[in-house]
Amino acid sequence: MRASDQAYASLRDEILRWELRPGSLLSEVDLAARLGVSRTPVREALARLEADGLAAPGRGRTTVVAPLDATDVVHLFELRQALELEAVRLAARRRTDGVFEALTRRFETTARSVGAGLDVGAYYALASELDVAVDAAAASPYLTRALQGLRGHVVRARRLAHDDMARLERAAREHALISRAVAERDEALAAHATAVHLDASLRNVLEGLAAQGGAGPLVVPSGATTSSEGV
Repeated sequence: MRASDQAYASLRDEILRWELRPGSLLSEVDLAARLGVSRTPVREALARLEADGLAAPGRGRTTVVAPLDATDVVHLFELRQALELEAVRLAARRRTDGVFEALTRRFETTARSVGAGLDVGAYYALASELDVAVDAAAASPYLTRALQGLRGHVVRARRLAHDDMARLERAAREHALISRAVAERDEALAAHATAVHLDASLRNVLEGLAAQGGAGPLVVPSGATTSSEGV
């Protein structure tokens, strides 16, 4: 792996995990020393992160981790709704195997096991499996690339959400319904279930942001979706 690719992967992971928080200064000198590379690979990595929307110009000639406030989150979910609803419609129309039946059963089992001590990491991994299955079934390369670019931002926003067991149980049931609708080739139900899930997810993220004092008065624009994967 090239030094710039390694620096990019490391910094992107730290941003998504909130080890580098919004607004954090991304100093070429400091990062090069910490990552054990020269400044050139770091500069290339920062340029890629800016192109991804995960980094932004700061004061002067500095670079910072891109901010993430309530307005950013709402805009993110507006795009997410447009892309994910179309993806599940196409997946329901084009799916060819039994993947979604199996995912439905696993989500239903997960929902029943929440009270017994849910492995949150395993749950999010299962939600990611559903994303992969929808992408494969939709068989729409340009749409898939757009979704993959969006998901890094979704992961970062999800860190603001409350991982309470009641919400995770509801999310698992929402995912089960999405999977079942795709398995049954019901495009309308798949899109509706996804919209409901995204609405609940967005509200959960916004509540988490407000609890941290980072949002001020939260006003979701009329007609804006509120939703998410796994949250």
